[in-house]
Amino acid sequence: MNPDLTVDIAGLKMKNPVMVASGTFGYGQEYAQLIDLNLLGAIVTKGITLAPRLGNPPPRIVETPCGMLNAIGLENVGVEKFIKEKLPYLRQFDTLVLANIAGKTVEEYVELARKLNGLVDGLEINISCPNVAKGGLEFGQDPALTYEVVSQVRQVTRLPLIAKLSPNVTDIKVIAKSAVDAGIDAISLINTILGMAIDVNTRKPVLANVTGGLSGPAIKPIALRMVVEVARVVKVPIIGQGGIMNALDAVEFIIAGATAVAVGTANFVDPQTSLKIIEGIEDYFIKNNIGNIAQLRGTLQV
Repeated sequence: MNPDLTVDIAGLKMKNPVMVASGTFGYGQEYAQLIDLNLLGAIVTKGITLAPRLGNPPPRIVETPCGMLNAIGLENVGVEKFIKEKLPYLRQFDTLVLANIAGKTVEEYVELARKLNGLVDGLEINISCPNVAKGGLEFGQDPALTYEVVSQVRQVTRLPLIAKLSPNVTDIKVIAKSAVDAGIDAISLINTILGMAIDVNTRKPVLANVTGGLSGPAIKPIALRMVVEVARVVKVPIIGQGGIMNALDAVEFIIAGATAVAVGTANFVDPQTSLKIIEGIEDYFIKNNIGNIAQLRGTLQV
């Protein structure tokens, strides 16, 4: 008998625990030419803001040992164009669509939630982007601001809400508990880690933005540690991400306490990665006589 890979994230019924991370999958059109989007557990859109954004000037991506730095700066088409031109395409697939929303103020997050209410399956509140001058990270580093954003958005929508938290904090548990107290339904861990690269010939930063967000295998140990920490103090589901490149990476996050995982940087390496991970998780379950995600989740032996 095949294992049951379905999971429930705050009422979102996913056919498997693998989603694609915000900012790494665009709006799905390009990847749909390479993979069957119907096979994914969920698609998380690139970050959406009220008005269109051009993002930061180039260069804004650089490869690093075991990862990459990006300083895209939330380039996107804006919520109105997203609703009219991007969302209809995504809605034709049998896969959940979660909109990642970002704002400079609490009011902007609230307005985004209002506009998207009933149009998508859930909202991922981005309070962790390190590449914008205002908003994003500042909300995710202060538990009081985290509470304010989540609680205000909670008041205007019944959609499942996921808080995407930043690792660039002293104690991730404090931020996570604040989000839960404010009414969040699930927590996404982690976003990128603030870093930089220097050109030794020019003695200048490689990125025009100077700093960027580090992602890829280099950050997986940090992400795993934070998932374990948060899983011990909150009851809501956790979506683990950060350096997942293969099925065994994903299995580590589930053992650490995650209910689902999100694949990010690996999409740039091999667009088929997310589908290979789904197959790999199933193979692991079969080999280890595991019937469903719940039997493995949070089984870390310490």
